[in-house]
Amino acid sequence: MEAVRGYYDGVNIKPLESIKAKPNQSVIITFVDEIITPVKTDSASSLRGVLSEYANPTLVSKEEEAWKRAMVKKHGDA
Repeated sequence: MEAVRGYYDGVNIKPLESIKAKPNQSVIITFVDEIITPVKTDSASSLRGVLSEYANPTLVSKEEEAWKRAMVKKHGDA
């Protein structure tokens, strides 16, 4: 059995240490009466998908040709 410190952010349980567990391994979660301030990590992988909430699927087709249209508008059709 291994103990790992972490915190509950209101939605998910976030570990503060690396976890050496196998997928689908059973765990025991115990809540203690200690409030901690979570440590933010500034890594590129933690930013993946951060702007996805602003994505507009209806504009994807327009984005595919946006660069070409901008260059034609700026430099003319060559």
